[in-house]
Amino acid sequence: MQQYFSLADCDVVGFDLDHTLCRYHLPQSARLIYDSFAQYLVTEKGYDEDLLILAPDSLDFCCKGLVLDIEEGNFLKLAEDGTVLRASHGTKSMTFEEILEIYGRREWKHFNTVSGMVSRTAKYYLYDNYFDLPGALLCARVVDSLDQHGPVDKALNKESEEPEIISSCIT
Repeated sequence: MQQYFSLADCDVVGFDLDHTLCRYHLPQSARLIYDSFAQYLVTEKGYDEDLLILAPDSLDFCCKGLVLDIEEGNFLKLAEDGTVLRASHGTKSMTFEEILEIYGRREWKHFNTVSGMVSRTAKYYLYDNYFDLPGALLCARVVDSLDQHGPVDKALNKESEEPEIISSCIT
């Protein structure tokens, strides 16, 4: 076995968020990830250039454990028992009354699957790591844009009926 380890001898180096090889600067990493996703959607997919403009406090939207309810287009923060603590449609916070109207006081219908560590289905996506969170913000901002400008044909992938933005931001 070699006495010294050199990264120059490696073809590929992988990173994860337990800081084994480096310490991440999360605000800078989140901004880089967001900017990369946004640039792709604007230049390659023709989305609104407003996505490229990001207010400094916008990344405050991102928090681990957000669940995107794809059926409703809402972002949910769930309690341990699966009830919805808070929610937003795009980046717009929903009122308590709006949450009750859509989700009621009961456990969210997909909670058992989410709590079973499955992070993605056709009905929801769980943002559970720091690399995913900027995609949540971008997805929420696209929802805002679609709400403001109306439906856009290119926002739907006609083959799967899954919103293109979802597949762009979470795959």
